[in-house]
Amino acid sequence: MTNDLNEKTFLLLKPDAIQRGLVGRIIARLEDKGLKLVAAKLVHVTRDQAMRQYDCHKGKPFFASLIDFITSSPSLAMVVEGRNSIDIVRKLMGATEPIEADPGTIRGDFALDVKHNLIHGSDCPESYRHEVEVYFTSEEIKEYKLELEPWIYYI
Repeated sequence: MTNDLNEKTFLLLKPDAIQRGLVGRIIARLEDKGLKLVAAKLVHVTRDQAMRQYDCHKGKPFFASLIDFITSSPSLAMVVEGRNSIDIVRKLMGATEPIEADPGTIRGDFALDVKHNLIHGSDCPESYRHEVEVYFTSEEIKEYKLELEPWIYYI
């Protein structure tokens, strides 16, 4: 856990989130929690981007189907910022396997299948740094202050 108000995490709302019209509801959960959206763009993930993002899964039995799925339709790439943003987003997403995800989490409320689990989020600062570079330049990530930050954080 960090006390850094500017900790960032990378998120990818996957093709199933786009196709099911859940983007607004998912972003609302992030904003309702107090996280700040600092970058977002609709992308049709290329095979090259998918291979770079999911390099850690190369050689696993599900790798080919993961690449096929993530490149099948547009996704929404995002960066959100806030104290403990990585850990908080991981909790908001819920367990990777939707049947294990708690009700009230994104996957617990909206997903039924591990392949169609709606959202990817960085699991540590190192994966954030690796993943964000696949989708964003540093100029695309905006720095700004939310006027309500004193109402979210004890600062």
